[in-house]
Amino acid sequence: MKTYALILSLLLSASSYAQIFDPVKWTYKAIPGKPGEYTLEFTATIEDGWYVYSQFIADGGPIPTSFSFDKNSALELIGKLTEKGDKTKEGFDEMFNMNIKKFAHRAIFEQKVKVKNTTVLSGTLDFMTCNDERCLPPDNRGFSFNLSASATAKTENEAATSSVPPATATPKVDLKSPNTVTSSEDTKQPARWTFSGKKADDALMIEMKVQLQPGWHIYSQNIQEGGPVATRIELEDGAKASLPGKAEEKGPKAKEVFEEVFGMKVKYYEEEVQFIQKLIPQANEGKVKGSIEFMLCDDSRCLPPEVLEFETDLASGETQLLSAETESMPQKESTRFGAPISDCGETAAETKNDSILSIMLLGFLGGLLALLTPCVFPMIPLTVSFFTKRSQASGKGKMDALLYAGSIVLIYFLLSVPFLIFNISPDTLNEISTGVPLNVFFFIIFVVFAFSFFGFYEITLPNSIANRAESASDVGGLIGIFFMAVTLAIVSFSCTGPILGTLLVGALSSSGGKLNLVAGMTSFGLALALPFGLFALFPGWLKSFPKSGGWLNTVKVVLGFLELILAIKFLSNADLVAHWGLLKREVFLGLWVLLSLGMAAYLFGLIRFPHDSPGEKPGAGRLGFGVLSVLFAAYCGWGLMGNDLHLLSGFPPPKFYSLRKQESHCPHNLSCYHDYDEALKAAKLQNKPIMVDFTGWACVNCRKMEENVWIQAEVYKRISEDYILVSLYVDDTKMLPESEQYVSPFSGKKVRTVGNKWSDMQATYFGNNSQPYYVLLNTEEQLLNKPVGYTPDVQEYLRFLDCGLRTFDGSVMK
Repeated sequence: MKTYALILSLLLSASSYAQIFDPVKWTYKAIPGKPGEYTLEFTATIEDGWYVYSQFIADGGPIPTSFSFDKNSALELIGKLTEKGDKTKEGFDEMFNMNIKKFAHRAIFEQKVKVKNTTVLSGTLDFMTCNDERCLPPDNRGFSFNLSASATAKTENEAATSSVPPATATPKVDLKSPNTVTSSEDTKQPARWTFSGKKADDALMIEMKVQLQPGWHIYSQNIQEGGPVATRIELEDGAKASLPGKAEEKGPKAKEVFEEVFGMKVKYYEEEVQFIQKLIPQANEGKVKGSIEFMLCDDSRCLPPEVLEFETDLASGETQLLSAETESMPQKESTRFGAPISDCGETAAETKNDSILSIMLLGFLGGLLALLTPCVFPMIPLTVSFFTKRSQASGKGKMDALLYAGSIVLIYFLLSVPFLIFNISPDTLNEISTGVPLNVFFFIIFVVFAFSFFGFYEITLPNSIANRAESASDVGGLIGIFFMAVTLAIVSFSCTGPILGTLLVGALSSSGGKLNLVAGMTSFGLALALPFGLFALFPGWLKSFPKSGGWLNTVKVVLGFLELILAIKFLSNADLVAHWGLLKREVFLGLWVLLSLGMAAYLFGLIRFPHDSPGEKPGAGRLGFGVLSVLFAAYCGWGLMGNDLHLLSGFPPPKFYSLRKQESHCPHNLSCYHDYDEALKAAKLQNKPIMVDFTGWACVNCRKMEENVWIQAEVYKRISEDYILVSLYVDDTKMLPESEQYVSPFSGKKVRTVGNKWSDMQATYFGNNSQPYYVLLNTEEQLLNKPVGYTPDVQEYLRFLDCGLRTFDGSVMK
């Protein structure tokens, strides 16, 4: 029973991660024309093979590109939004069966505006991108322009890329060095500041040094109006000191160039620069506060201006950075929850990303399954015998067979290479595992695979390809051996194709998709090549090699049933996220029961498929797997009665997603909230810490935690009695009221749904976008200890919860 569940888990687990393609990058700029008029230019840079569509698309086709400008009485739009492209294609499109206009390489959309008063114009653009094989789900980008009624120079307000979204670049204080601060963009750190000061005669000399990452630059203090934000140093009002002039600037790589973006000559520094500011004290003791404002840019975008505050001792000149916790420092959103108060003397375990090992195991298992299909299995003894007999020198025959096996591995590695050109980034919105359109697409694909395995049709490559490969194999030598392996890969495609399809879905939908795809495909080839190499080295083993027969077709049909089981899981993901209510837990398990019983009926010989041998009686192996299928059906039936299914935890929908009436919509009927602000109010009222559970409807590991860890008596007691639980579903598609929608300063995307809101909260404040993710806070919204992710060890999870409780008790006593 556990073996059967393990095989199913390996097949399903690969689809529990997420990935998203990002073939389109957008940049925005405002180009002044007549006084008070601008041309807003939106440029889409498109990867080869992909398209962005025109604004003018008839119903029934792809999503047209569209722009929505927020209402603003300080300006007016002039005329209609125009479009043009480097490579415009207009004509009949077979994918949509209609005439369509689309852009390749680059598309430019322009809108003229007239500004009455200096203002900020914001809005969103919606677009869809496709290539010749697939379409990605519709996407949106937020934009914002700072427009001046008197500006006459070009200004770039925001340059957003879909692969690296703009961040708020909020300063992060280095706790090891309180005078050092890092300006960060998501996981990147473009700038690192160090503050120091000393007394020099009757003045104080303050040094503010910044080190920049390659590609980034910071602007000088001497910049004309209408250009980028110049670096500026100021003292607070009423300070007992004065600045006699601008700071001295020292940088090894100072550049003064004409920038078309700003329409002027600007000076900036790369790598490193020091701003040495002279300060004249007006008192012999005390402290004075000041600030430095600056802007960071690279070749494609500029981050929002930042302000760092510092404090200087008038007696010594010693200068230190004011942290975000200092009262005079404006509170920054990304430091809202602060650093963990305590780790309870323990070092939190790092979250292990073992997805690549799962993909490798899945690939190897897939290769072994492919060996047992009618397309591959009979080829093993024939091919090995051919190599061992082709030369009187047995050593040469063995070497050729080993080269043949190595060629098979190389071929499946090379098959992964074209996918490496895709712009696959490890995004934590988990688009593939949670996106409704893609999950429905995978459901359809797996159903198609299943009926191919049942024998109703074959998925094959064109015969011309196989013929060419076979002709090339006659060349001889290494080239001939390689093309013999190519021929095997082609002629066996009708059996290996569906298995490879399952592998590709799992690899591309896992975190780190590119590397996982290479590892999975190579592991598949290794398993497929293994018998050819082993039997070449030990030809005596061929005598004990089982004969081909009807059992090979049995393997294919069983794989077909497993593909249908996978298909139900993908449809369930879409159902959970979209809240269709079609596959409640009982319906899901009922379908798995029917499929398992159908597989058992086939294995017992009660039903047949097109390629089964007539009159063949099931052997011991078939009967054994048939019994295993019945046991699996019975286990799923046990779950139908409302019982826990620990061996399958994470795969069926959660128990509260049920046809039965539930006491709460929380795991195990716990009392929980689904809104953070409501949970915070309850925590203050009851004087309890908050447990924030960042989760997802289609998150397999979330269900595993709930059904294997949370159900344990001690853990359940802590959560139910000692914490205020708030479960925030990052893939909840419920739309937010229009008044609550906003453009995230972290990602630059429009936050429209409840799931967007919680996902943005997790990424912005905690620098993490994977689920599950558990955060413990006190009633003052302080982080009690270091958050954790997937933690299947019950005792380790208990230590995490207990650490939070002890820290909370200490913070309350204070």
